Amino acid sequence: MSEPPPGPRVHVATELTVRALAGIPLVCPGDDLGMLLAEAIGRGPRLADLDVVVIASKLLSRAEGAFVDLERIEPTPQASLLAGEVDKDPRLVQVILDDCLHISRKAPGVLITRHRLGHVSANSGIDASNAQPEGFGDDGRWVLRLPSAPDEAARQIRATLEAQLGVTLGVVVTDSLGRPFRRGSVGHVVGIAGLPPVSDERGAVDVCGLELQHTFIAVGDMVAAAADLVMGQAGAGRGAAIVRGLSFEPTALDSSELRRHPDRDLYA
Repeated sequence: MSEPPPGPRVHVATELTVRALAGIPLVCPGDDLGMLLAEAIGRGPRLADLDVVVIASKLLSRAEGAFVDLERIEPTPQASLLAGEVDKDPRLVQVILDDCLHISRKAPGVLITRHRLGHVSANSGIDASNAQPEGFGDDGRWVLRLPSAPDEAARQIRATLEAQLGVTLGVVVTDSLGRPFRRGSVGHVVGIAGLPPVSDERGAVDVCGLELQHTFIAVGDMVAAAADLVMGQAGAGRGAAIVRGLSFEPTALDSSELRRHPDRDLYA
């Protein structure tokens, strides 16, 4: 495959600010997440043009009602066999298989898949933390799927926020991702709008005068990871953040720009 044509470039200030957004209520199925975010933002400091609003994917999943009651899942023989190999609940394995295109890696305690959206991650992004519908306790029966169309949701939220707040924004939807060869999870993009997902640095000149030939910066993922630091992963209850200090021309590019083509993916 040939290299893509020149793409957008994102310029980063010498200082970034990353601020968790307070005041978002528990999101329930049917909620207008764009309006909930606009109301929370309106109670704090005014946003500026080219601020980036970063949203945890679970807020979208909850608004969509993407809850799964494992007690209602009947695993297939395939799921039950695989569950024995990876030492997982067969009902959970069934949900994972329902949401994936294929299995990438499997081992006791580990099931890596390519999600139907194209992301390669553990358990098809299925998560049991903060996954209970309102009114249900943490009894281990509930899990939460990834949002069904996070890029489209990011575009809709961006349109709502810009109309309500009168500024030009980027929106990033983030989820946690494990990585080959490294311990721990980091935030990564599952949906994006406005902010270029990748900054094309080809043609820039380094301090030694060498022109860069193959450099692409995963700006979307870097913004997602930075925001995850202030949003927290457990009981923090901070599902969104504001990142300031980037300069970019808004684009219509989506999260597919960040995924390596399967023909070039050595791990999936």
